[in-house]
Amino acid sequence: MSTFRIAWRNLLRNRRRTAITVTAVAFNTGILIASLALMEGMRVQMLRSATRLLVGDAQIHAPNFRAERSMYDDIKDADSLVANVHAKGMLAAPRSYGFGLISSGAKSAGAMFVGVVPEAEEKAFELAREMASGAYLKHGAERQVVIGNKLARSLNADIGTELVAVVQAADGSIGNELYTVGGILKTVGEDIDRGAVFFGSDDFAELFVSAGRVHEIAINGGGADSADIVALLQPTAHRVVVESWRDIMPMVSDMVNMMGAMVALFGFVFFLGAGLGVLNTMLMATHDRVREFGVLKALGATPWRIIRDVTTEGFVLALVSTAFGLAIGVATGVYLNRAGIDLRNVADSSFGFAGIAWDPLWRGYMTLGDVVTSVVAMWAACVLASLYPAIMVARLDAARAMTHV
Repeated sequence: MSTFRIAWRNLLRNRRRTAITVTAVAFNTGILIASLALMEGMRVQMLRSATRLLVGDAQIHAPNFRAERSMYDDIKDADSLVANVHAKGMLAAPRSYGFGLISSGAKSAGAMFVGVVPEAEEKAFELAREMASGAYLKHGAERQVVIGNKLARSLNADIGTELVAVVQAADGSIGNELYTVGGILKTVGEDIDRGAVFFGSDDFAELFVSAGRVHEIAINGGGADSADIVALLQPTAHRVVVESWRDIMPMVSDMVNMMGAMVALFGFVFFLGAGLGVLNTMLMATHDRVREFGVLKALGATPWRIIRDVTTEGFVLALVSTAFGLAIGVATGVYLNRAGIDLRNVADSSFGFAGIAWDPLWRGYMTLGDVVTSVVAMWAACVLASLYPAIMVARLDAARAMTHV
């Protein structure tokens, strides 16, 4: 009779105890898979909010621009830098920045004006798809702006509302112009929500008399590692600074790094829980069969044979448990991916951290690697937990074991 069949029969000697252990390990496996899916979903959402909406995988600036935010710290020869990014198979979006006042009737607010190339933004980033109402900027559309939702509320502005922008232009003059609201963004980040005004680069150049100044080139690396993008672009980027999104948003970077430690902690807790459950079962099972093991040793069974038989029982227990746990975990993971967990009762619109926002509908993101890791971890927990009772019975004296009551 095969070792696995014997192990299965031994487990069925006490069906209730085995069923309880199988149920516990199965739920452990299922919950671990679902938890990893939720944590991976959070990580993916964080990375999307950090890089795919606006910031990008990396950015190019003049050396002092991020510190000073001066109109005059622009990128020299921006067109050739954009062309170089495209030549390396990546996407780039040039932007211009300025500050001033925006008003609607008696309402006014300080604003960050962002001049963009609409077609470049739509190709490289997802902000254009995050519209609460109206539409994103179109190529050639003049005197139209897209604003953040909190700025729209503070100005009592809606689609079609006329806004007056007043700024200090690059030549020292006072620039002012009338614009129409063409779109209002969803909640995507505190700075954008409260004070961002996006308009076409031509409108920006006219308002600020900026002569086409570019202050930022945001890069979508198409899945490449941000550090590799910086290393690729820096040698040919003269008189500018190339920084990864991790340098630009260090708090978000630290949060993403912490996710790895949190996953390891979660995994250890579930690993320990499954191990203790199996250890308890195997200890009771071997205690009930001390006389049997004594007879086996008297008949010539080696300690290694007994260890193999007991650990095989643990492995069979793991196989059955993880089969059920896999079904539970995958079903839960698919549900979390499609429906998510609605946290809108906790947050009215979205969570914010380090200047970026996340949708309160928390979706899971299940990967094959996480599923395999969970199952293998449970197998390892069950087998390792069965080693201790296996070694104990393997070291029994045969004569004393046969007289055990």
